[in-house]
Amino acid sequence: MSSYVVSARKYRPMRFSEVVGQEHVSQTLKNALQQDHLAQAFLFCGPRGVGKTTCARILAKALNCEQLTEEHEPCNSCNSCKAFNENASLNITELDAASNNSVEHIRALIDQVRIPPQQGRYRVFIIDEVHMLSLSAFNAFLKTLEEPPAHVVFILATTEKHKILPTILSRCQIYDFKRIGTADIKKQLSYICEQEGIEAEDQGLHIIAQKADGALRDALSVFDRIVSFSGKKITYQTVIENLHILDYDYYFQFVDLLLSEDVSQLLLLFDEVLRDGFEGDIFLQGLASHLRDLLVCQDAESLSLLEVGENLKERYLEQAQSTPPTFLISALSIATESELQYKQAKNKRLHVEMALIKMCYILRAREVAELVERAGVEKKSPELNSPPPKKQPQSVAGRANSPTEQRKMVGKPTSPSASKPPLSDLPSATSPDHLLSRIDEQVLGERQQSAPKAVPLTTELLQVLWDEYADSTPSDLLRSAMKKARLEYEQDLLVVHVASGMIQANIRQETALMEHLRERSGKPDLRWDIRIDEQEAASMKKKRPKPVKRKNAREKYLEMLQVNPLLETLRKDLDLMPDGEA
Repeated sequence: MSSYVVSARKYRPMRFSEVVGQEHVSQTLKNALQQDHLAQAFLFCGPRGVGKTTCARILAKALNCEQLTEEHEPCNSCNSCKAFNENASLNITELDAASNNSVEHIRALIDQVRIPPQQGRYRVFIIDEVHMLSLSAFNAFLKTLEEPPAHVVFILATTEKHKILPTILSRCQIYDFKRIGTADIKKQLSYICEQEGIEAEDQGLHIIAQKADGALRDALSVFDRIVSFSGKKITYQTVIENLHILDYDYYFQFVDLLLSEDVSQLLLLFDEVLRDGFEGDIFLQGLASHLRDLLVCQDAESLSLLEVGENLKERYLEQAQSTPPTFLISALSIATESELQYKQAKNKRLHVEMALIKMCYILRAREVAELVERAGVEKKSPELNSPPPKKQPQSVAGRANSPTEQRKMVGKPTSPSASKPPLSDLPSATSPDHLLSRIDEQVLGERQQSAPKAVPLTTELLQVLWDEYADSTPSDLLRSAMKKARLEYEQDLLVVHVASGMIQANIRQETALMEHLRERSGKPDLRWDIRIDEQEAASMKKKRPKPVKRKNAREKYLEMLQVNPLLETLRKDLDLMPDGEA
């Protein structure tokens, strides 16, 4: 059987001084040992992999150590410490509450509490993941936890303190463990590399420490995996390949392309990222982190927040000096918002590409806003009150000063071949009112030149549009009613003459017909008046056939009798009577 031991177990701290990143907890526990101020129950809470169970085991070992050091650390040489290190100590009991969470398990634990230690001063019970205990188990544990025997110490550990009953929390001395810093994890990894004879690049270890997200145990697991992959030499390239992390160099290139507004190269570079197997949300997360790092580099006081390797700091500082803070804030806002909306996007690639294009034109949009603001300030100057020139050609860039055009410019690439003067060439002494009026004049002139000449609207043209709608309607009743109508057009009023109130109601409720006439005729103000033509209504009545009076059975019989008198003989022979006679 292999004798290999994972780094998390092999290099597990044996003393308080070896615990990484939890100095506030270690020092407090050592002071309690020195002053003999020990609580009967401790609660260690915090994220996973930060040393809660490790500190609990060290404290349990120190409580029964026969000869503590001057720093009040366990000696690791007495019989009690040796027994503990060999997992043979009868005074220390570890219980996993995730699998022993019932009332029966707690009752068995209470029975063990009554037995005094056979060697040493204390019996220590370490209950890991204590939040997994059931409600009944917590209630059964309350009295023993509050008043345990003098020879018993409880050490509880959990990652979810909010799930523990307040009555349990009030009976414990609580220690909050924090996430371990990237620098501390990296330092521990460097120490292990020295012990194992592994050659590792500083930036590679930094990536592993970042990937651990404050958990040293996770960092050691990743470290073991990288060692298995690359052997005795860990490089930055092997780390990012094994962990599938996008190289920092890509993000530096993206920011350079965003600042230069090179949309085509920007999209090609993003395509390369996708071909390397990275998802869009992972890219957005990395880009947002890169922009954040550039933002903290803008100020010397916040430079300590930059968590990168020493060889990358200079590169970050160099790019941060050439990047305006307003660009970073706006780009960071776009990146985080796009990341939140990424899951809802149907076309995820286009979603990320649109975010990049918006970032690409942040500076131009900012320049337009500053130009309009400057024009508003300069309007107060007396010499600016003179009327503008009668005719002054405006470029497309000039029209961009209107608020509507400003919104359109954001994220809209401009063609380098187009002959557009830069925004800085616009006259700075133009007030916003004059500028907008000149833009409106030009836009109106262009529309008048490009718009086709309007065709005068007549009754004949409206009749054509009327018949066009009648032929397309699926309703036979409406089609018949429209065919019988007569039209007259006079001054934006369409008079529709119909022969009956039923036809009038049918046409009036067809609102889509009016919209069709307005849209096709180019007359949005067109109105209609549906009138009943009395003459046509009277003629319709004359043409209408008179109702035929229905005959009863006797009248029908008499008519048949006139044609054939023998029917009367037949009736008498059969003794029949016409309806209505008794």
